[in-house]
Amino acid sequence: MSNPQVDLDFLMGFLVSLLEIPSPTGDTGAALDFCARSLADWPLQAVMTEKGVLTATWQGRHQDRPRAVTAHVDTLGAMVKEIKSNGRLKLTNLGGLNWASVECETVSVFTTSGARIPGSIMPVKASSHVHGSAASEEKRDATSLEIRLDEATGSAGETEALGIQVGDFVYIDPRVVRHNGFIRSRFLDDKACVACMVAAIKALLDAGLAPIQRTTFHFSNYEEVGHGGAAGFPGDIVELLTLDMAAVGEGQTSTERAVTICTKDTGGPYHLGFKNRLIGLAAAEKIDYRLDIYPHYGSDGEALWRSGADVAVALIGPGIDASHSYERTHETALIETTRLLIAYLLSA
Repeated sequence: MSNPQVDLDFLMGFLVSLLEIPSPTGDTGAALDFCARSLADWPLQAVMTEKGVLTATWQGRHQDRPRAVTAHVDTLGAMVKEIKSNGRLKLTNLGGLNWASVECETVSVFTTSGARIPGSIMPVKASSHVHGSAASEEKRDATSLEIRLDEATGSAGETEALGIQVGDFVYIDPRVVRHNGFIRSRFLDDKACVACMVAAIKALLDAGLAPIQRTTFHFSNYEEVGHGGAAGFPGDIVELLTLDMAAVGEGQTSTERAVTICTKDTGGPYHLGFKNRLIGLAAAEKIDYRLDIYPHYGSDGEALWRSGADVAVALIGPGIDASHSYERTHETALIETTRLLIAYLLSA
């Protein structure tokens, strides 16, 4: 019997809704609440940990070799570092934010009182008529960019009167667009994989199936700063399948139309036997897959390994172009990723 079909309309609807919920590292509560509500009517035991991780456990058919699957809802972002004397805001990055990619991006500053104050990330030397060639030549980083608020403020005091403080989170507009099977948006890393994970659960339920082993689905909240996967897993799991984006670009085999099985990244090689099992599953199910190595990449699976966990770890994910910038993938990659996850959940 072939594995159950993926509900693409559900997957894409869930993904778009999740992309529209800001969730920079450290401020993921609303996104995790959305995920928890999506799981509420399903036979999974959902728990929110003290760290803020959402876990949902499905008892499965057997309990002797329990497993976990993880994907992260936290994204890159920024916080207010300083309120400048001219009323504009200096930023500090959250995770590996590519400063050049957010120039002139629309943002909102989320205040302690709950207000969202709009603005944009602008170069300090933005006008070529004022600054000449420096407007285009200056390196884009935390010192050369600032937030220009859409408020009548020209001093630090006037900005503070709006309720803005150092440490406020800055939400960057994801700019979600769907066309011709493609979806482009900021933060497909890793919300695309969260959507694949939830869609896989739905596909099994719709088909009246359950994972072969007790499986804990782990919605991580600190991956972009390196420790999201260090906690929140049951102590008796023997395997962790990490879902994270596959970087598309020069020198890589990953594509926007396939799932990638990652063999190695900055943390070293992933578990050889686990990787080979996934290759076998992909071949058996005629899933379009690639094998790839990422020289500037780490994952929550490695965070769990570094915590001392004695588990096998593997990593798969959809090919995503322009990672940590204005990203894009195709429905096909999302479907193939979900299909491989389903095959794994049903495999002995």
